[in-house]
Amino acid sequence: MTDLIENVLDALTAQYVLPEVATRAAASIRSHLEAGRYDGLDEETLCARLTEDLQAETGDRHLRVRPRATETLDARTSEEVMAAMIAGFRRENFGIARAEVLDGNIGCIELRLVLDVSLAGRTASAAMEFVSRTDALILDLRRRRGGSPNGVQFWASHLFADDSVHLEDVVGPDGVRQYWTLAHLDGERYLDRPVFVLTSGETFSGGEQLAYDLQALGRATIMGETTRGGAHPTRFVPISPSVEVTIPWARPVNPVTGANWEGTGVVPDVAVPAAEALDAALRRALDAVE
Repeated sequence: MTDLIENVLDALTAQYVLPEVATRAAASIRSHLEAGRYDGLDEETLCARLTEDLQAETGDRHLRVRPRATETLDARTSEEVMAAMIAGFRRENFGIARAEVLDGNIGCIELRLVLDVSLAGRTASAAMEFVSRTDALILDLRRRRGGSPNGVQFWASHLFADDSVHLEDVVGPDGVRQYWTLAHLDGERYLDRPVFVLTSGETFSGGEQLAYDLQALGRATIMGETTRGGAHPTRFVPISPSVEVTIPWARPVNPVTGANWEGTGVVPDVAVPAAEALDAALRRALDAVE
């Protein structure tokens, strides 16, 4: 197990977005190793304990050591892997759990994933078209997991008039990738009407990005609970045939705040229990459009 742990730490110190944090975390793990904290553990338990210790040291919820799938990626072609992923996303309607018009002509879209536009663009456009004639919009991100930066860009672009809005930069070892609103969308933009975004303590990663960017730009009112606080995009690094580590390799920087939500989460404009957020947002939306 010592070799496996050292391989994890080598990958961490070589690729983690904050090198000084990686060095500190590696030293901490090695001290635990010398103290016998990982002695006698089976591989699955070791992965869980390493994850716990690394997250405790870094505060980074994206940093995880975990068993690889029983049918490892090495045993399948890339085409088979992609086909299986797309089939799973399709069963989840590409992350869109519902799109409806509530009483009072208030639109509501619940997102569980914000996927790459090449996969989810048509479905997302259809959802936005469905609510395009409402008087206010609620985006429910309370059960929202991860997603793609260009998916976030796509959703946000519907709420601004053109391609002049700077949404976010992603700063990595190879430079800066900028994300701006898109010049072209297949459907109508949702302009000059109030938008409310619902969050919970489960909202994570790409869901947080969408909420954070809209809040920073003053385009939406965030309602619910402070989110989990995972901002850094990750890479999957195989450590052995049965273990992999997800390593955050870059950091988003919002052009308005100069910061991101890593470790702090997105703090709502209106704090209410997540279970009550939809009713609270609906009341605010109805008041806003009266």
